[in-house]
Amino acid sequence: MNIALIGYGKMGQAIEQIALKRGHNITLRITSANRHEMTTEQLRTTDVAIEFTRPEYAKENVLQCLSSGVNVVCGTTGWNEHLRDAETVALEQKVAFLHASNFSIGVNIFFEVNKLLASLMNGHTEYCVRIEETHHTQKKDAPSGTAITLAGQIIENLTSKKKWALNDFNEQDAVPILTYRINDVPGTHKIAYSSSIDDIEIIHTAHNREGFALGAVMAAEFISGKQGVFSMKDVLGIK
Repeated sequence: MNIALIGYGKMGQAIEQIALKRGHNITLRITSANRHEMTTEQLRTTDVAIEFTRPEYAKENVLQCLSSGVNVVCGTTGWNEHLRDAETVALEQKVAFLHASNFSIGVNIFFEVNKLLASLMNGHTEYCVRIEETHHTQKKDAPSGTAITLAGQIIENLTSKKKWALNDFNEQDAVPILTYRINDVPGTHKIAYSSSIDDIEIIHTAHNREGFALGAVMAAEFISGKQGVFSMKDVLGIK
């Protein structure tokens, strides 16, 4: 499979290493310095583009790839309000689009555990829920896309919660998300339900970027040759 890497920072380089180990070719490496090389002609030499950049660039990058007839895996978070646009273009162009807030296999299993726990806790109002997320200082968006996904799942399953709030415990109908930025931390997410009697916590801790990179390459392998809009649940066969 021929892969274009849109974004060639630490994550892009980690994806490259995994892709090469799995027998794929990297046909294009795009950074801010050579963005002009991301042409329709160049993109069409690839099977799948994997996009990991910044929120302010993601929409343009993704739409250009999709409009060029190239399937796209996107891991950039912080641009959720434009995801529907990308999905529409993918369906119009008869290509595939897969966006995920986190490509780690472990995190996607963690998502399912989070939903189950929230459903079990529904109605137990003596417990207060919160999310804590810790990432490296280079991460630009806060809260993380993974934390927002976790909050959305809790809101869907706890009738007492209607929204999330960043670093704020004052809104009773909101899930508080506490964010921390520390050097060289790939990513930690904790869900805690606390009461005066006890605490219930589930935690996912990433040790390096390899899990995210592997999941992104697996997603690219999954959508290669396909049409439509997909998620990591499709990649992992989670019902």
